[in-house]
Amino acid sequence: MNKKKSQKQSGLSYYGLYLLNYLQENRFEEATDTAFIQERAEQAAATYERARLDGYPAEGAQEVLVQGLHHSRYSVLHEVIEKEFSDEVPEEKRDTFTEKLLPLVSNVFPIYDLTDDHFALSSSYEQLYTELTGAIALYIEAYGI
Repeated sequence: MNKKKSQKQSGLSYYGLYLLNYLQENRFEEATDTAFIQERAEQAAATYERARLDGYPAEGAQEVLVQGLHHSRYSVLHEVIEKEFSDEVPEEKRDTFTEKLLPLVSNVFPIYDLTDDHFALSSSYEQLYTELTGAIALYIEAYGI
């Protein structure tokens, strides 16, 4: 880890670091938005403190961090590639292939509400999944992996 990145992260609370890691792992665009991360971390800390003072378990604090962040564009696309194209796209190439395709299919995502925490259970998710499956199949047919 370089010194600048280490200094930036060291200024974050436990919740801020947890959220930053989550956003980076799932490749959310918000991973570079320090104000967003700080605001969510402060909300989580306040939730924790309220629950602790009221005598309740504090599990809700981490829920505050990831509310509306269960489905990144990257993770949805990667899931489709993994489930539908495992024979065509070897596991060691899936991350690179997902990153390559993401800009090409990015125009599909704005019509879907990925911030809905229950999106994966909706018919909209099925429709997005189908659209992405078709787009990936056409890409592989035309260009290969």
